Amino acid sequence: MKLISVNVGLPRQVTWKGKIVSTGIFKEPVNDRVMVRSLNLDGDGQADLTVHGGLEKAVYVYPFEHYDYWRGELPDIELTLGNFGENFTTTGLREEELNIGDRFRIGNLILMVTQPRLPCYKLGIRFGRPDMVKRFLASRRTGFYFRVLQEGEVGVGDTLELVSRDDQHITVADITQLYVREEDNPDLLHRAARRVGTAHKALL
Repeated sequence: MKLISVNVGLPRQVTWKGKIVSTGIFKEPVNDRVMVRSLNLDGDGQADLTVHGGLEKAVYVYPFEHYDYWRGELPDIELTLGNFGENFTTTGLREEELNIGDRFRIGNLILMVTQPRLPCYKLGIRFGRPDMVKRFLASRRTGFYFRVLQEGEVGVGDTLELVSRDDQHITVADITQLYVREEDNPDLLHRAARRVGTAHKALL
C-alpha cells in the first residue's frame, strides 16, 4: 500500500452552464512533503464547506488502479494524477476491501477510513461532462475519505501501514451500495447504522 501522488489545490472560479462557480476540485501533484492537518492538507482547500471537507472528509483518496478503467471509459480525456480531485492517489487500497473505521499510519500520521466519495455536480465540471456523476457512481469506483486522528507529514513514495481493522466489517463499497439503493438489504442497513453509532461514541 503506497502513496504515489499527493495532490492539492485551492478553490477557483470557473464558468459552468453560464454561471460562475467556485470549486476546489482542481488538484495538482506536488513533489515536496506536505503537512496533513485535521481539516485538510497544507495548500489545499474546499469551496463549499457545507458539503465538502470537515473532520470526516479531511483527505480524499483515489486508487490508482481505477485510472485504467477510466482511460477506457473516457478515451478523449487525458487523465493525470489528481484528476478526480483526490488528495492521495494510492495503490493497494480498494473500496471492497476497506472497512469503515480501518486505521492506517503513514509515519507519524494516523488516519481512519470514514466513507465513500458521493460526488456533487462539480465532478462534472472537472471533466466537462454533465453525466460524470452518474457514471462515477455506476462504476462503484468512488474512492474514500480519511479522518485525521493524528496530524503528520507525507510525501510521494510513503507506505501506508494498516494499524487496525474495524470489526463491524462494513466496507466502503457497502455504503455506496446503500446509497445507490442497488438492492434492498435491511441487514446491511442495520449493521451500517450500528457502526455509525459506535464510531460516534468512540470519537467523543
